[in-house]
Amino acid sequence: MATQAARLLRKLDGLFAVYKPPGVHWKLVRDTVESNLLRAVNSSPPAAPRFQVHFQLLSSGESSSSRELTVTATRLPALADHPLVTGPQFHKIRVGVGHRLDAFSSGVLVLGLGNGNTALESLYRSHVTRAYTLEGEFGMATDDFTHSGRVIERTTYGHVTQDKLERVLAMVQGANQKALITYSRVNLHSQEAYDLAVKGMLRPQDKSPPILTGLRCLCFDPPHFTLEVQCVNETQWYLRKLLHEVGLELRTTAVCTKVRRTRDGPFKMEDALTHNHWTADDIIPAVTHLRHATRKIRKNYSYKQAVSQLDSSAKAQSRTSTAHLENVSEEKDGSHSLYSEMSADSKQWR
Repeated sequence: MATQAARLLRKLDGLFAVYKPPGVHWKLVRDTVESNLLRAVNSSPPAAPRFQVHFQLLSSGESSSSRELTVTATRLPALADHPLVTGPQFHKIRVGVGHRLDAFSSGVLVLGLGNGNTALESLYRSHVTRAYTLEGEFGMATDDFTHSGRVIERTTYGHVTQDKLERVLAMVQGANQKALITYSRVNLHSQEAYDLAVKGMLRPQDKSPPILTGLRCLCFDPPHFTLEVQCVNETQWYLRKLLHEVGLELRTTAVCTKVRRTRDGPFKMEDALTHNHWTADDIIPAVTHLRHATRKIRKNYSYKQAVSQLDSSAKAQSRTSTAHLENVSEEKDGSHSLYSEMSADSKQWR
């Protein structure tokens, strides 16, 4: 019969999202969640102790020279199973981390527990879209593209308007749209490509550089501005550099003051648990609530793998058939040349 700790551990199986605050490393978030879960699991009431029967030999009490003995059975608890002897029942809970966030950034961070780490790997390898909110400031350039870095240049920004900013964003989005079509490997003249483009589901098939699928301005209050970015295969350093390049296109400079991830695939900001809720009592309902999304991630990744295997096998078969046709044509050419030589020889003999 499973103990209460084992039943609790069985419920910690799946994916959930937490909110990583800025200035905190993702490893500290993972270790904090793991420590809280271990504390909750090991604090569960232990299983009922086992009892052992001990037989004690007692004298009959008549005289010291009497050889008659009395056997008495005594039921005592087994001290080998006592928590003070065995220590904690569980020493480690594997907590996996999905698409990571650096210390400067904040937002949705997906974690996996138990068998959910396999779905976490599927999420990591699939090209899901992630959404960010970027806050920037015009008039300054630093060595690491952040407002806290070493200042290397100061510029004016009075000529920058919202219309100019939106034109630059449209130009950047157009260039990334061309890259997305290139890396998606779809036939642009097919109905499939048209349907995927209308639904906004074009995704790169293999490894690709960071690609922006959406870019728009949310707020413009010089020198401060806010952008909403949807992208795949990105890094937070790339997003901070993006603001720097936007500033250069506007004939000024810009730094990033905040990077916040608002969505990671199906995991949204409202699904993320804050620091006060990184406990087993809050994580178990979150895992249960997101179980449907976890199954969908596994299913989509399995389907994608099957399709890629079919495509690779079809390409291998086409290469084999092409090579076979080339061999046949070479044999025909060889036989034709041999027939020509025989004809020439026969004419010479005549």
